[in-house]
Amino acid sequence: MPRPRFLRFVAPVLAVLGLGIACTSLAVEAGRPSPGGTSTAEAADAGLALTVYNQGTALVRDRRRFTLQQGINELRFADVAASIDPTSVLFASLTDPAGTSVLEQNYAYDLVGAAALLEKYLDQEIRVVTRDGTLYTGALLSGRGDIILQDDDGRVTVVRLDDVQEFSFPELPDGLITRPTLVWRLQASRGGPQDVEITYLTGGITWQSDYVVRLAADDRSLDLDGWVTVANTSGATFRDALLKLVAGDLQRLLQGGLSADEIQFMAQPTAAAERVAQREFFEYHLYEVPRPVTVRDQETKQIEFVRAADVAAEKFFVYDGLPCGVYTWSCVSAGYPQTDPSHGVASNPKVMILLEFDTDDVDADLPRGRVRVYQEDIDGAALLIGEDTIDHTPKGETVRLYVGDAFDLVGERVQTDFVRPSEKSLEETYRIIVRNHKDEAVEVRVVEHLFRWTNWRILRSSHDYEELDSSTIEFRIDVPANGQTEVTYTVRYTWP
Repeated sequence: MPRPRFLRFVAPVLAVLGLGIACTSLAVEAGRPSPGGTSTAEAADAGLALTVYNQGTALVRDRRRFTLQQGINELRFADVAASIDPTSVLFASLTDPAGTSVLEQNYAYDLVGAAALLEKYLDQEIRVVTRDGTLYTGALLSGRGDIILQDDDGRVTVVRLDDVQEFSFPELPDGLITRPTLVWRLQASRGGPQDVEITYLTGGITWQSDYVVRLAADDRSLDLDGWVTVANTSGATFRDALLKLVAGDLQRLLQGGLSADEIQFMAQPTAAAERVAQREFFEYHLYEVPRPVTVRDQETKQIEFVRAADVAAEKFFVYDGLPCGVYTWSCVSAGYPQTDPSHGVASNPKVMILLEFDTDDVDADLPRGRVRVYQEDIDGAALLIGEDTIDHTPKGETVRLYVGDAFDLVGERVQTDFVRPSEKSLEETYRIIVRNHKDEAVEVRVVEHLFRWTNWRILRSSHDYEELDSSTIEFRIDVPANGQTEVTYTVRYTWP
């Protein structure tokens, strides 16, 4: 009787699999037979499309050609993403949709590995070679901890895992595969080649926008480059795929999303002919790369999708003495009058630097992402001066970036008076001082939050103000070079 051909695992990888040693090579010398009564069809690649959403989910549409036989077929679809959602898989025959029906659909993910092989080969013959070259052959009684073998004479041998150099198995058992695979059992009314389309959702793929802004030396204009950053940790490589990106907040029951790796300011702009096409899709925005793109597993890829030069910009300063500003985050009303004199008297010394521009001048919709702002030094080197994030911003809106705090500007906010004229009212007075240590005059927007109650009235103020909303006012003051400007106001709150 001919000896069986063996499938060898050479130690050491079993440690990674929980068995204390590791596997460095796998030699398959005998293939697995096809299941009886069926024809196993392997795919030839035909077309691939990848649509990635903000939430870390991607829709994969994979078209391939199979040769089927009339009757029952087993169709294997390998190289799917390891992060696939098996419940989302949709199979469709493009060649014969009426005559091809799916009897069963399975996702096989019991990947081949030494631990899985040892479990499958209990009570079956395997070979073990130790580090000193000794060969042991016998039925595997246990693969947990040390290896226990029983030979044809009934003799039991215990081989320590630390001494094992190589395992050999007769063949790859049913149920073990080398790659995650979708398996269908199909009924085909006729034989021959068929084009089929498989669609599924997978996690592990995310995209975001990364923007690079170069602010002119006079702070009045900027150049903007927008980059699509795609990160793939799905367990699959998508070669020559039609890549689409959807920007918008979809309602999904699926949780998750992986952050993309940090991208250095080293990417080079692409040619204008390769620009990403933008268009509306449902109530979202879709960005399509006009050429095949390969997105490899464990890769972060950048593609330019927008570029604009000489965009009008405005830099300005904001002093928000009570740190819950309209330019950053909002004060929360307590739902009742705040009559504690010490409530809300904090003094934040920082003066913020804000940068604004309109997307009309960019002539593009800007999906959510991170913005890095650079400015050239006197030697021509671009230096980072701040970064911020933006939400999905359609064309025609204003982008406002908080890039940092001014070094030479300092603010001070002091409550100078607090009185209760009656049980249903109160009055308080504030003095705000902004000091300028620069050699040039600047304008500063002083923001004040009228947080104590919804019914208020300014009784006196040293400067004109503008109501930004129902509880926020803003003073625009000029602060002289190496000098300071003081703002005072008195507000009365009343309630029923």
